[in-house]
Amino acid sequence: MKITIGITDCGEKHPIYEKWILNQNASIQIIKLGYKQNNLSEIAHCDGVLFTGGEDVHPKFYNKPENMPLCNPAFMDEQRDEFEWKVCEYVFDNKIPTLGICRGLQFINAYLGGTLIGDIERIGKNNHSKYYEGKDRYHQIAVLPESDFAKTVGVTVGEINSAHHQSVDVPAETLVINAFSEDGVVEGLEWKVPNEHSLTLVQWHPERIEDVQNPFNHKIREIFIEAVEKKAAIE
Repeated sequence: MKITIGITDCGEKHPIYEKWILNQNASIQIIKLGYKQNNLSEIAHCDGVLFTGGEDVHPKFYNKPENMPLCNPAFMDEQRDEFEWKVCEYVFDNKIPTLGICRGLQFINAYLGGTLIGDIERIGKNNHSKYYEGKDRYHQIAVLPESDFAKTVGVTVGEINSAHHQSVDVPAETLVINAFSEDGVVEGLEWKVPNEHSLTLVQWHPERIEDVQNPFNHKIREIFIEAVEKKAAIE
């Protein structure tokens, strides 16, 4: 069965996400969704959407202007935020299977009404940013045993990569935390009440985890693609 997945434009790292998706199923058609492509209408052809990592979400999108001094003005893109807000509107109105990675988790939490921490280190947490470009930090996480996510990945502890300085502050009312880092940073969100809209939100970068057998790499992709195929099969 031929499926099409939209992947939001994140610049030069976009091919990494494409390769990761195609490693499971090389026949998947990929559409790069972004304001530079001016192709919002193409979302109608997507059976699933992957929200990628990248820039800080502008604080106006989660009503915390006090976070502005904690953001890097050179690392924000309001045009991207505005475009992806419209993508979210379509995705959630039409229950399109959705995967949010790093910024993707943060942005979707903001879209659904949650808020973000402007800078993790400023509130006394460990440094979760990458060591340097091309070298992610790695640390342990704990998955809540009672969560749907734990049932899906089949583990409750493990190692993930880390490349972010912002994170979830208050989850949206419709979401619940399903994973934490050792120092209490939110690492995953899921629906508070499970429903027919498949939604997987992770703070790490599964597409860049070096160990391809790590369930926090391949299981994330499998969850997403299986949901996309199921959705496509009934339409």
